[in-house]
Amino acid sequence: MGWAIALHGGAGDIPFSLPEERRAPREATLRHCLDLGVAALRANRPPLDVVELVVRELENSPCYNAGKGSVLTTAGTVEMEACIMDGNTNNCGAVSGLSTVVNAISLARLVMEKTPHIYLAFDGAEAFAREQGVEIMDPSHFITPENIERLKNAKEANRVQIDYTQPIKANSTNDQGDSQIGTVGCVAVDNHGNLASATSTGGLVNKMVGRIGDTPIIGSGTYANSFCAVSATGKGESIIRATVARDVAALMEYKGLSLKEAAAYVVEKVPKGNVGLVAVSANGEVTMPFNTTGMFRACATEEGYSEIAIWPVDSNGISEDSQK
Repeated sequence: MGWAIALHGGAGDIPFSLPEERRAPREATLRHCLDLGVAALRANRPPLDVVELVVRELENSPCYNAGKGSVLTTAGTVEMEACIMDGNTNNCGAVSGLSTVVNAISLARLVMEKTPHIYLAFDGAEAFAREQGVEIMDPSHFITPENIERLKNAKEANRVQIDYTQPIKANSTNDQGDSQIGTVGCVAVDNHGNLASATSTGGLVNKMVGRIGDTPIIGSGTYANSFCAVSATGKGESIIRATVARDVAALMEYKGLSLKEAAAYVVEKVPKGNVGLVAVSANGEVTMPFNTTGMFRACATEEGYSEIAIWPVDSNGISEDSQK
């Protein structure tokens, strides 16, 4: 048994031809956040603190679809959502419909710790944020020129776009017109087997106002118990139907599957091109499977293994387990 951490920056149709100037900042952000999480685990910080810390940092980066980088609804607004869960106690908190909160993941934790509830959304969540004194900004802070262009492209194509959707026009010179950013998440376990998971997102490009995805749904996009911690990414509707995160834990608990086996089974049963996840087990195992073209991901273990990757390492469209 030892500590372990894994994080993701979204799964989707990430082209192998992704230019260096588009890839490098995202990889650098993953590396920075991985280092941050590793340092916190080495300092014996609780896994719940670690996943919140890492996801806050990812939210603060415009490279990914959360916080500052959140994509826009069909009305051109931002509606952020997040969820956090403590595997040791099964305590959890979730928020949706945020338009002014800088770090949605921290508000989700406050819902968990400061209210009798699990989930707050829209006006109620915003009011709670003001009551708690968390950092807020004018909604315009979250609306970037890149995401305005992504929304324009999606409207022209008359589609709702998941993470990393490619432009319709094959010869398009507007490489900012796609949704080349993704949901973020982090899972961690300490050397006592305590687990935690956190996920944050801006949702889908051109989504209907009021749409809620898998991220804040306990057992779908986010879950942690005494067996494992899971954070999923991809098409929310598919992830909700498959109860992705909870199924990984259930297969371990009730079928005796290993973390790798359980995660691979769950990912394979979701329609191809719709899901990826990162997960850690109570004994320090790590796995990061996906059935999309790629998934921005990173992990590290106390034994010294670390990985930062985007595309699969086998020919099946599902990444090989990073467990070492």
